Amino acid sequence: MRRLDTRTIVVASHNEGKIAEIADLIGPFGFSAKSARELNFIEPEETGTTFEDNAAIKALASAKASGLPALSDDSGLVIDALDGAPGVYTANWAERADGSRDFVMAMNKVEKALQDKAALTPEARTARFVSVLCLAWPDGHTEFFRGEIEGVIAPEPRGTSGFGYDPIFAPEGHDRTFGEMTAQEKHGWKPGEPQALSHRARAFKLFVETCLAA
Repeated sequence: MRRLDTRTIVVASHNEGKIAEIADLIGPFGFSAKSARELNFIEPEETGTTFEDNAAIKALASAKASGLPALSDDSGLVIDALDGAPGVYTANWAERADGSRDFVMAMNKVEKALQDKAALTPEARTARFVSVLCLAWPDGHTEFFRGEIEGVIAPEPRGTSGFGYDPIFAPEGHDRTFGEMTAQEKHGWKPGEPQALSHRARAFKLFVETCLAA
């Protein structure tokens, strides 16, 4: 395990939603950070077959391009009735022919797949969001932090907050979807608090406890 001895890092992402959430999480720790998007780094092709693989591809690309430690996130929706799909291909399900992403289309695709499986009850629509953060250094060293949150797929999108598949995911113990929660409710977490709600916040909690704790 390697400690992070600088507060100057790159957020290795081109996804505006992820950049915003990671910025919210790292803000209280005094980081000076710019995203790969802001720095106009080329977005690497995610050819991995696991969340860890793809997180490492992104973090290492930004670390080597910048000469600074880089923090990436690879995350996805894992649905039991669909044998784990869309999983690492979560973003791919939203891709259109022109390369743009349409998550309304992706959520409709999820619902059709569940209907085809006759997964109509909450018990048949269990799922989890997974987030793997990778902290990479320019010398190639990596550390990984995995967070998961169990939940169910709602029968139709609810709420306009968050991004991606948030409007169809209701976390365990909650009646509302991530799309109906404020940013603070979804991923707000501070040191000393026993638990974080979202998958990304849970992974970030492990990152703090492992790499930043005194």
